[in-house]
Amino acid sequence: MAKFVLVIANKAYSSWSMRGWLALKATGAPFDEVVIPLDRPETRERILRYSPAAKVPVLVDGDVSIWESLAIGEYLAERFPAAHLWPEDAKARALARAVSAEMHAGFMSLRRAMPMNCRVSYPPRPIKDPELAADIARIEALWADCRARFGAGGPYLFGRYSLADAMFAPVVTRFTTYQVPVGAGTAAYMKAIHAHPHVAEWLAEARAETERIEKYEAPPP
Repeated sequence: MAKFVLVIANKAYSSWSMRGWLALKATGAPFDEVVIPLDRPETRERILRYSPAAKVPVLVDGDVSIWESLAIGEYLAERFPAAHLWPEDAKARALARAVSAEMHAGFMSLRRAMPMNCRVSYPPRPIKDPELAADIARIEALWADCRARFGAGGPYLFGRYSLADAMFAPVVTRFTTYQVPVGAGTAAYMKAIHAHPHVAEWLAEARAETERIEKYEAPPP
């Protein structure tokens, strides 16, 4: 089988790239990595060579290109059933898909107020924006519900590490970067995600990047 090609952006800043990369790493399949830095004059043109959507990540499998991190995860789950990227239990699998889709489409206040930069750590600050507070509360409640219902077999949302954890890993880095105050259950889950070898590898490579983009480096107001 020919190697996959995964097109991503800066590891420090690109949450979507992190999701696609974690999904592919979970399969154990070899792949070549193409990194296209954000916010350069040539960024859009370079991504368009791989995807008409002009967004990363993009998974290239021979003559097929798949964009959008959730679609990449679904494709890989079908290609590598032995990797168990989704939970085996039907109800757990349905919930895992639901929460992953919610992450894919939602939490806009969190995205705006806390852009991803997994190289830094800012002093904690009060959460004054009610919409941001609501996003954080919803995420904590969602994680707690998944863990309570299906997480008894391990430290992740559905016990065993799954695509749902890959989808939420960038949120864990955001909570860490901005030192969001969280409950004990959330803190334990965040610790488990940070300890996962694939997440640790991504974060180490993000810290090693030399490029800095000002809008992602500016501290919160």
